[in-house]
Amino acid sequence: MRWNTAFALACLLAPASAAAEPAPCRLCDGTDGGLTANETASAVPMALEVQTSLDFDRVILTGPAGGTARLTPDGSRATSGAVAALTGRAMTGEVVIRGEPGRQVRVDLPTRIDLFGFAGGALAITRISSDLPIIPRLDGEGRLRVRFGGELFISGDAEGEYRGDVPITVDYL
Repeated sequence: MRWNTAFALACLLAPASAAAEPAPCRLCDGTDGGLTANETASAVPMALEVQTSLDFDRVILTGPAGGTARLTPDGSRATSGAVAALTGRAMTGEVVIRGEPGRQVRVDLPTRIDLFGFAGGALAITRISSDLPIIPRLDGEGRLRVRFGGELFISGDAEGEYRGDVPITVDYL
């Protein structure tokens, strides 16, 4: 049996600085421009650009017991159980966050990515991992590159093409 688990990466961005003016703070004395202690004004809006989609390409199940395919942020591939090796076309997901140079950011990646097949099946990528530093910060040019991967468990009759969304939330700190 052969599974094609390629899927598109759709990202959800929740920037800390919205295009509209922030509502005045009813608890503030008015000297800080209406921003609360947890909000900061930023002249540079955030943006998130998808460089590559997380793609397990073709995964082949060699027996009925099922197995796991792993793809790490550095591009390493591994399989276990009744899954044959991932093809060379498998790719980690990669996004670039753009914003105010030097700013610290919070990046929230999902813990699970649900995949849905065109023929009605469903799979999930779990154990999402990334190469995010412990304290993510935009570089001097206002960019932060993030690569991520995960673990795909396959069992039973799940043949087909699967796609899913990867909601990523980014905020200035």
